[in-house]
Amino acid sequence: MSSTRDFIEKDYYAALGVPKDADAAAIKKAYRQLARELHPDKNPGNAQAETRFKEVSEAYDVLSDPKRRAEYDDARRLFGSGGFRPGAGGAGGFPGGFPGGSAGAGGQPFDLGDLFGGAGAPNAGGRAGGIGDLFGGLFTGGASGGAGTRSRQQAASGPARGQDVETEATLAFDEAVLGVTVPLRMQSPGTCPTCAGSGAKPGTSPHTCPVCNGAGVTSRSQGAFAFSEPCRECRGTGSVVDDPCSTCAGSGVTNQTRTITVRIPAGVRDGQRIRLAGKGAPGRRGGPAGDLFVVVHVSGHDLFGRSGEDLTLTVPVSFAEAALGTTLTVPTLDGSVSLKVPAGTASGRTFRVRGRGVPGKGSAGDLLVTVEVAVPQRLTPGAREAVEKLAAELPDDPRPEVTAALRRGGSR
Repeated sequence: MSSTRDFIEKDYYAALGVPKDADAAAIKKAYRQLARELHPDKNPGNAQAETRFKEVSEAYDVLSDPKRRAEYDDARRLFGSGGFRPGAGGAGGFPGGFPGGSAGAGGQPFDLGDLFGGAGAPNAGGRAGGIGDLFGGLFTGGASGGAGTRSRQQAASGPARGQDVETEATLAFDEAVLGVTVPLRMQSPGTCPTCAGSGAKPGTSPHTCPVCNGAGVTSRSQGAFAFSEPCRECRGTGSVVDDPCSTCAGSGVTNQTRTITVRIPAGVRDGQRIRLAGKGAPGRRGGPAGDLFVVVHVSGHDLFGRSGEDLTLTVPVSFAEAALGTTLTVPTLDGSVSLKVPAGTASGRTFRVRGRGVPGKGSAGDLLVTVEVAVPQRLTPGAREAVEKLAAELPDDPRPEVTAALRRGGSR
């Protein structure tokens, strides 16, 4: 990346050998031809070719971006085609003074280079002063860049974690409560089998991006500031594929169908998401795989319900069983238990069977059994006679409060 002064002084059109009105296609064609000729891999040890290669890459980085090209053209028109020459003039040209002929303090030419951390006087710490020092080197960034730039380049072109993948699984009620191992057939991104993830047609291979030299990021000037961004030529990968793989279109990744075995833990609820680390999409450039998230859907059950960690069950009993008491055999999800119903049990009473609910990390939940007295829809003549005799023998009024209220209302 160049400094603000270089941005104004350098003739990027001349560096690429194109006219100032050249369109984007002509600029790209000229750059590609020069980049191939001057690339360091083809000119090992040739310092002149390496310098020229950097000039060409810098010129293309500016002229290939319409916004930056417009800024560059405006700056060249403002300061003249001869570039920015501090101290070389005064009135009207601004290179040696302010626009309109005003010079700097004391009649000395005003040098913008002093503003951008050029050759200013040393400050209290003994380093050269200037606005560039205030912003930690944002105004200038030599060919190699600072430590922050290098770390960003390494992050952009280094290993990248794979994407997280989400799928769904529908479980039976007892499977969700007790836990189950299920096979999941799913489609997700995976390494292209044709090119082994390189993105290049078999028999060919990617080459180092000539724009960013494999860093994956480029730097540009925005007025007096410098910014790093993913390289447009290689899209931040650091390499360029000239002949892409026909299967993955150069991406190195295809959608693949795969079957994996997943252990669903006991006690999962409907709608719960289960995370399986490292079972997602594969990473890029040696990076780790992403995670797989399984969204669980639980079907209902004909007998059982669920309330938190407890299971619920409703069991019908006859009037005789509720009145006289009995011992019931009730089902659970993994067997059966005996439940003693004492005499005189009211319809709707709930009994707790401890430890026969949803398994947990600590203690399991309970089974809540609610008994309901079943009333026969039809009575035989003998059954009717027996019930009438029973009603006559029962001395207690089952609803004394209601009867008392009715009496009080009638006395008024």
